[in-house]
Amino acid sequence: MIEAVNINKYFGDNHVLKDVSVKFYQGKTNLVIGQSGSGKTVLIKCLVGLHEINSGQIYYDNRLFSKLTFGQKKAIRQEIGMLFQGGALFDYMNVEQNVGFPLKMFSDLSIAKQKDRVDFCLHRVNLRNANKLMPSELSGGMIKRVAIARAIALNPRYLFCDEPNSGLDPQTANLIDNLISEITEEFNITTVINTHDMNSVVEIGENIIFIHDGKIWWEGDNNEILNSGNKELNDFVFASKLTRKLKT
Repeated sequence: MIEAVNINKYFGDNHVLKDVSVKFYQGKTNLVIGQSGSGKTVLIKCLVGLHEINSGQIYYDNRLFSKLTFGQKKAIRQEIGMLFQGGALFDYMNVEQNVGFPLKMFSDLSIAKQKDRVDFCLHRVNLRNANKLMPSELSGGMIKRVAIARAIALNPRYLFCDEPNSGLDPQTANLIDNLISEITEEFNITTVINTHDMNSVVEIGENIIFIHDGKIWWEGDNNEILNSGNKELNDFVFASKLTRKLKT
């Protein structure tokens, strides 16, 4: 579990996160939603240590991450998998090399064991016979699956996903949602997803955090979000004609 307790973040005079307290649960897909500029991306960056918080505490399974030294934080970061928006594959590496990169950098595994782990991860994301393909030869959905395989290569305890469905067609987006959900449950990972995709919210939102004006405005799950009675949340959720039809 990851927990933030009364965290505040300023950029100059701009108070971006305001006494934010929130829990992200192990073995669940935890979704962070909110309008652009609401503070959700800043929250994610604070959680992984890319931004230093001005006050408050961040815990990774009772370890006070926000007070650790750089070296101590590095040890926890090796337990974190990252799925970046767009996949962020190295275009000069083939699929096998991309997935194996974190193993080469941060593990003591032999080359043979690294290869076994790469093959396992690619098999888990349903990519076979793709090891030698270059990123330029992959579809958008395949790129995301390779990125997921890379994110789980080090068998992480925590997984952060930034807009995992961006640029994908609805059917492929749904496949990626289901894959992330399955991996989260199968490996008992604390998964945190930053998303604007309301289909993801409805499909896999086991723990949903809605941020508004730098504050935690609503918390719930996908069974509650369409009938929350929260005005600001409803304005966000039902902004499109499609989601308004779900309400009726």
